[in-house]
This record gives sequence, structure tokens and C-alpha cells, in this order.
Amino acid sequence: MGLAWYGSIAVSKSSRKPNIIYIMLDELGYFELSCMGHKVLKTPNIDRMAQEGMRFTQCLAGGSVCAPTRCCLLTGKHTGHSQVRQNSGGNAITEDEITLGEMMKSAGYATGGFGKWGIGDAGTTGAPEKHGFDTFYGYYHQVHAHCYYPRYLIRNGKKEYLDGNTGDYENGKQFSHYLIYEEAVKFIKANKSRPFFCYLPWTPPHGYWGFPKDDPSWALYKDTNLCGKAQRKETDARVYAAMVNMVDRQIGEIFKLLKALRIDDNTIVFFCGDNGGAPYFKDKKNPRGVFDPNGGVFQGGKGNLYEGGLRVPFLVRWPGRIEPGSVSNHISYFPDIMPTLADITGANVPDGCDGISMLPTLLGEATAGRPQNQHKYLYWEYKNQIAVRMKNWKALKLKKQARWMLFDLTSDPGEKNNLADKHPEIINKIIAYAKEAHIEPYQGHVLDHSKGFKGHKKD
Repeated sequence: MGLAWYGSIAVSKSSRKPNIIYIMLDELGYFELSCMGHKVLKTPNIDRMAQEGMRFTQCLAGGSVCAPTRCCLLTGKHTGHSQVRQNSGGNAITEDEITLGEMMKSAGYATGGFGKWGIGDAGTTGAPEKHGFDTFYGYYHQVHAHCYYPRYLIRNGKKEYLDGNTGDYENGKQFSHYLIYEEAVKFIKANKSRPFFCYLPWTPPHGYWGFPKDDPSWALYKDTNLCGKAQRKETDARVYAAMVNMVDRQIGEIFKLLKALRIDDNTIVFFCGDNGGAPYFKDKKNPRGVFDPNGGVFQGGKGNLYEGGLRVPFLVRWPGRIEPGSVSNHISYFPDIMPTLADITGANVPDGCDGISMLPTLLGEATAGRPQNQHKYLYWEYKNQIAVRMKNWKALKLKKQARWMLFDLTSDPGEKNNLADKHPEIINKIIAYAKEAHIEPYQGHVLDHSKGFKGHKKD
């Protein structure tokens, strides 16, 4: 029969390539899992995923806010090269930019996305149906995704209006995430007999928090005293906690489905946050926010390039391939996903990718047949901020005219001790890398103004 090599895994040519499910939660912080010791947020299914797979301690997001980090993940380019670097919500990649959808489709995969796209509204060159996705259902414009009771969701570029919803942030008849989850389940079932790539960039727990009060996750928190403050803040905090538990429950249901379909052993599931967490509901009693997404360890959060804005939870599960309960300190970031999936599936990595495959880390260097390559440096930019990671060193510049700061993350993960004056040779090397990494941004454009998001109340 002969052998085909998908990545470094020899399989019979009659065997199927592995399915890929990639789950990304919006704003979930590094420490906001019960397996990380969180005392309030309950995530038993994600915890079990960590027990059955690999947890990464040093995975960094592509960016510190929604649209740029999605662009890095989907195109394999860091923010010095990627096309969407701002967070307005309406920016689009060009039609010739190659995404994970196109790469996976070229390798023979059914491709589906369900959730928040963020790199091209309907009617633009960046819409998912123009970038390799057989189907995409959810939100295209990321600001649209801030509402869980929107007037419509979009399927393959066309609006599907939701009966009973007015765009009110708190109330409506149809809770959008339920619909998105159900479509993902339908996709998995429909493609159980062929290789599929199921991309799940889910909005919870981020957004303005309206939530069904009959959801079982609400029952866990509806009487919990989290803030001890105004009712509005207390309700929002309870909803945030319930949303985390809801998506955990749904992840558990997906794992049950994979087993029921007898494809669990041939399905790789990735799980991560999209960028660093936000200190929601902070006050004098809770200066790092009620849920403390950085666990009192990392400085900063969403919107800046400290570790708190970049370090995310990252888990990978592949039964029989990845060692259960393993923990990796490998330094990686979102551009690495594209070459990793190419290595696993036999796809070709598009030109210009800034990532490095993590397959030797996931499977072991002996199985992969080669050592794990390391980045010379990792790079981020956002507005006037720049950050460069070089092994244990992290250099950070927060304003255009500010001086560079330098931190040794091995001994100082909180980035409190600036060592720039003590190591000018390292700073000079990093400055050269930063200049090398940046090109002037360019992006796509609108093709049909009538199709895009115009606001919850107007559209």
C-alpha cells in the first residue's frame, strides 16, 4: 500500500489525515482556568484536556487585541508583517493573502469557521468565503460580536436575521453563541467521514454581557457574591463566570461527540485565549480585577505588550500521539500555528510565514525525526508599542519616543526590573531585529458597502 508522510507521521495512504479543531476564546486570561488554580472559575473539561494532552507555559498571542491577533493566527505573520494591525473592527486583509482556511482546503480538508472572524467584514476582500472557508457562520466585523442578541448573524457573506432580537445587549429571544455552537456541531457531524478543519473563534467570555438565565452555568453563579458592589457590576461578574463555564461545558460536549463518532483518536484539538486577559470589575479591593487573569504574576493586560497582554493559555490534545499530562516551556506564538498544521497535514506553508512548526514539541523530537527549531526572535507591534522576545530576554518600548526597557523573563516574569542600562549590547541587537521585522502596513478594501456591519441599532 505504501506510506504517506503527513508532517513527520508515517501512515498508510488509505488512512485519513487527522481532523483539526481549533478553539479560541475571546480574552480568557492565562490563569482563568481551574487547572491553573483559579478558585472561582470552573473549567473541568478544559482541565481534563490538559490532563490528556500538553499545556504550554510560554505561548504568546499574535497581538494584544482582537483583530491583530486573529490576523497573525490566520496568516502566520507577526504584526510587523501582517495586514491588520489596528483594532477598529472593519479592517480587511487583501484577497490574495493566504489564510489557514486556504492552506487546509488545499490539503483536502473540509473547512468551517464558527464565531468571530475579525479580519474582513462582509463585502470586503477579507471575508472568510474569499479565504478558503467552505462555510463560516457568526460575526465578521468584530464590533458586531460584542452583542449576544444581535439582529442577525452572517452565513457565507449573507445576513440571517434572528427572530426576536433587536440588537439589545442584554435581552433577546435568540442567544447568538448557542446558534454558533450548534452550527459547529452540525459541521463536525456532516464531515465525520473526511478530514476537516473546524475553526472555533468563540466570543465568550468577552463582550457586553447578556446571558440566558435558564443556562445551567448561570445556576452555578447566580447567587455568588463576587464583587460585593453595585448590582450592575455584580451581575456582569456573574455572567462572565457563567460564560467561562458554559464554553467549558460545550467543549466537553464536543469531546463526547468525537468519541460517539469514533473519530476522537484521529482529531487534534487546540485550545487557547486570543490575547491577554482584561482586569474586569477592578476596584480598590480587586486592583487586578475580580478574576485576576494574570494571577498576580504578569504585568499589564489586553491592549499593551507586557506579558499580561500577550501570554495566553494554550493546550493541545491528540490521543495516542501527545503525551498525556505533559507541560512544555517551548516559546511559541500564533504565527507558529500555520506551519504546525502544515507539518501535521502535509499542506504547503505559504510564502512569508513567520512561524516555526511546533510538531517536534508536540510529538517528541524522536517521533518527529528532528529537533525543535527555535525563534531567533519574536516580534510584536501595536500603535506606538513594540516588543521583541529573544530567548529569555524581552525588550519593550511603550511609546514612540520612550526608551527601550529590557527584562529577563526567567527571573522576572512580572517585568519589574529594567536591565536595559546593564545590557546595551542586547538592546542594540534587539533594536536591529525590530527594524528588520517592520514593513509598512497595507490592507484590503470594501467591495460592496451594502453588506457590511453598520451598528446594532441601524442594521
